[in-house]
Amino acid sequence: MGSNPNENERGGTPSRRVVFYSHDTFGLGHLRRSRALASALTEGDPHASAIILTGSPVAGRFTFPNRVDHIRLPGVTKLPDGTYISQTLGLDIDDITSLRAGLIQSAIERYEPDLLIVDKEPTGFRGELLPTLEYLRMRGRTRTVLGLRDVLDEPDVLAAEWARKGAIAATENLYDEIWVYGVRDVYDPSEGLPLSDATRARMHWTGYLRRSVTDASETPDTPYILITPGGGGDGAAMVSLVLSAYEQDPDLGPDAVLVYGPFLSGDVRDAFDARVAKLGGRVTAMGFDSKIEALFAGAVGVVCMGGYNTFCEVLSFDRPAVIVPRTKPRLEQWIRASRAEELGLVRMIDEWRDGMTTHAMIKAIRGLPDQPKPSEAGANGLLDGLDVVVKRARALMEKGSGK
Repeated sequence: MGSNPNENERGGTPSRRVVFYSHDTFGLGHLRRSRALASALTEGDPHASAIILTGSPVAGRFTFPNRVDHIRLPGVTKLPDGTYISQTLGLDIDDITSLRAGLIQSAIERYEPDLLIVDKEPTGFRGELLPTLEYLRMRGRTRTVLGLRDVLDEPDVLAAEWARKGAIAATENLYDEIWVYGVRDVYDPSEGLPLSDATRARMHWTGYLRRSVTDASETPDTPYILITPGGGGDGAAMVSLVLSAYEQDPDLGPDAVLVYGPFLSGDVRDAFDARVAKLGGRVTAMGFDSKIEALFAGAVGVVCMGGYNTFCEVLSFDRPAVIVPRTKPRLEQWIRASRAEELGLVRMIDEWRDGMTTHAMIKAIRGLPDQPKPSEAGANGLLDGLDVVVKRARALMEKGSGK
């Protein structure tokens, strides 16, 4: 039999097709993770291609590797009360969800992937993936994987959320494997979830996803600390604290390069820019930079929030880092940062232990150049994720093709 169950239907050309789904209603995390995985799966395989289905409003600002494309699903916005509305179309949430669900299923039916990798949400945004997952189960050709980051949330909070969304039943019945993009010794994101032994037997810890400089970008010639709040939507408090540190201590160094992220904008950013302008070049600020890997690679240290992708970059580029994790609306970043600090990989400013004070930030920045690198605590042994994903994906696709 050919290497692919759809070979004849596709004009006799052997191919391995992968679809990534990341609901991405906010932030950059899901999209950046999917892009890294898609790049790894297609890079060494000229017959492989991938499509990323994403709701990220900034997907169009990224470059994608050869044989990787994306389909932008209509966006939704989360309101302060936790409900969602259509981002731009003026549709109510049921209508926008139905539209997104139809686009997802149509793309899957036309593209006929060998593998579907779903990021974090077993049923998709408001259950929009369920019709497609059930269709794929009925056809029996496409392998399905649920991909989880290393930390999701506190066990009790996560269990209640998954029960409310029907996520346990979907994980049990609609997925061939579960991949955790982390290391079990660091954290088990499924702790507290009532998964069966049979489902847990299908879980694979891949390790963290190593990042590399994919796009060359100019970086400062003099030593600098990189300040990054990730996507930036919830990073104003951290950025303000860093600026306060440079304002209050005129001798504080090294200089800083601040990357706001695409979601830190408007009046908040204008106010930060005014503060930066008064610092005499000691802090340089820029907006969204899709080539942030080069800035990581050149930095003497990093002050950042505790999101998954940023953590992978800290480990991959082996930069001493101070993490300032958010604690709302979920404790995911705080759990990751505190566990990483226990292992000696990073230091953190803990709002409960240290206080979110200017003094704590000055001390952290001053200590960065002499802080041990993550590799000194064994970080290199944690970064096998992409290699393991490629092996697991190929094994699953061969299994699907009847080999």
